[in-house]
Amino acid sequence: MTLLALGINHRTATVEVREQVAFTPAQLETALGELRGLPQVKEAAVLSTCNRTELYCVTEPQGEMAILDWLGRFHGLPVADLSTCAYHYLDNEAARHLMRVAVGLDSMVLGEPQILGQLKDAYQASREARGLGKELECLFQHTFAVAKQVRTETGIGRNPVSVAYAAVSLASRIFDDFGRARALLIGAGETIELVARHLFEAGVRQITVANRTRERAELLAGSLGGRAITLDAIPEALVEADIVISSTAAPLPIIGKGMVERALKARRHRPIFMVDIAVPRDIEPEVGRLADIFLYSVDDLQEVIEENRRHRQVAADQAESLIEHGVGAWLHERRIRGGGELIHDFRSRGETLRDRSLEQALMRLGRGEDPEAVVRRLAHQLTNRLLHSPTVALREAASAERHDLLEAAGALLLGAAPDKTR
Repeated sequence: MTLLALGINHRTATVEVREQVAFTPAQLETALGELRGLPQVKEAAVLSTCNRTELYCVTEPQGEMAILDWLGRFHGLPVADLSTCAYHYLDNEAARHLMRVAVGLDSMVLGEPQILGQLKDAYQASREARGLGKELECLFQHTFAVAKQVRTETGIGRNPVSVAYAAVSLASRIFDDFGRARALLIGAGETIELVARHLFEAGVRQITVANRTRERAELLAGSLGGRAITLDAIPEALVEADIVISSTAAPLPIIGKGMVERALKARRHRPIFMVDIAVPRDIEPEVGRLADIFLYSVDDLQEVIEENRRHRQVAADQAESLIEHGVGAWLHERRIRGGGELIHDFRSRGETLRDRSLEQALMRLGRGEDPEAVVRRLAHQLTNRLLHSPTVALREAASAERHDLLEAAGALLLGAAPDKTR
């Protein structure tokens, strides 16, 4: 079996493509069931964020094309289009990629901490959907341990920098008096919570949080002295907002061009700074064409992000070294697991042959046959049965001049050291 990581991320695809292959929470259970049901797939997990959609699977060899075909079918996209921006890694490279993702080395913002939480959510969802087996379970647990070590032993997690931070940093450059700006935040998940806290720390005190459920919005807004509204109150809130930052899991845009046009008219065309962090997008792209609107997507934050990336590079180099050790340890454990399975199968076969011979011997004793003769026959029969397959394999190896197999067999069966003179 092969460990496979297949995906599309911010390095290989635009936001327009990424939002088409993203899985909503409502789709995830169905997607995991379908993916796990493919004949080539034995185990599966799905990681879907604003910057990446990745599938981690245990598959038959060359299973990546079948999985890419499924991804295209699920989202109604031509496989030829996906293949131009998809990547895949196998076995130890797949493990290395997952560990790099977990510690934020493959993120748009180097070392950003949110991805580890998202990865843990993906692991839990796959576990609940029974998509995990021994291989992925061990890989994820090992990855979480490596991520914890990296966060503890390097500076990559200090003063966390995220897409949320980048959005607030960009906003602070646009407003002369940032403390007087009024912010409308749409959504109440982890990213928006980070945005809210970064805004508050930067001096913004007038914060409105809009969410599908008012209770969740009140919980976040209340901790910062802001106010909470539901999504249907956004048109009125836009009139007062200087900053709008949105990150929801909505499948369709929440803010349209007409809504913003009406808000601008009521504001007498005072400009609005908007950042759409969501994938799929929460704000229609046409909004960015309006005068007095400064609309940015996650891809537009790249300049801020690159600046932060340079500050974290030293810690990232240390993290890469820890990951290499982590991959080596995972490979070692994987080999041991593989050897354990072989040993288990070998012992099971021996026990089956033993039980068959013992049953026949007991039957002979039950018929009153001479016990000594029965025991001698049992020993002879059991020896022949246990040694038959290895003997045949040794003869075939000798005939084919497979000296490597003969030396290995000598070391295993006779305790002889391999011949180093060959």
